[in-house]
Amino acid sequence: MSETVNPPATEPRRPGPSATLLIDYGPLILFFLTNFLAPVPALLRIFYATGVFMAAMIVAMLYSQIRYRHISPMLWFSGIMVVVFGGLTLWLHDERFIKVKPTIYYTSVAALLLFGLLTKRNLLKVVLGSAYPGLREQGWYLLTRNWVIFFLVMAVVNEAIWRTTSTEFWAGSKLWLFIPATFLFAAANVPMLLRHGLADEQPAEIPQGPPE
Repeated sequence: MSETVNPPATEPRRPGPSATLLIDYGPLILFFLTNFLAPVPALLRIFYATGVFMAAMIVAMLYSQIRYRHISPMLWFSGIMVVVFGGLTLWLHDERFIKVKPTIYYTSVAALLLFGLLTKRNLLKVVLGSAYPGLREQGWYLLTRNWVIFFLVMAVVNEAIWRTTSTEFWAGSKLWLFIPATFLFAAANVPMLLRHGLADEQPAEIPQGPPE
């Protein structure tokens, strides 16, 4: 009698750098473009852009699940917040909800990471352990601490921008300030990571604020 052997389960594939950028930043770029280019009155553009942002985020999550059989925790968190705060923005016709969303996002992520440090369970390592091969515990601690500080600073900056500038300026800052700042901050951590055992010269993945 022949014995049936089930084929081994296939591990989810990790998206490459280009796919990661498309999934993480594509929705935000569409939000920016719609807010500046939508052929509607200026006061309504933020609401059209919010609708596009929500739809694009859902598409990005579906693409990640279908193509790679995996949705990262950060993408889940970002997607839920975009849908919730975007929905409130459209339902109540109040752009303050979509503007304050990055503040709540950054503060929440910082609080979760800090809670992990205080309880001796590094949540950043749990999520991104395979992306930083060889990194020692002290390196994980310093990396997490640095990202906590960064996210809190970004929350303060977002509050300052949306409360003191125009909607167009705030929307544009997502593209020319927040995204570059995230990449520059990630790059600035690389020398420290190398001193604490990182095997590669460049991390395979970085924890990111955008798409918020």
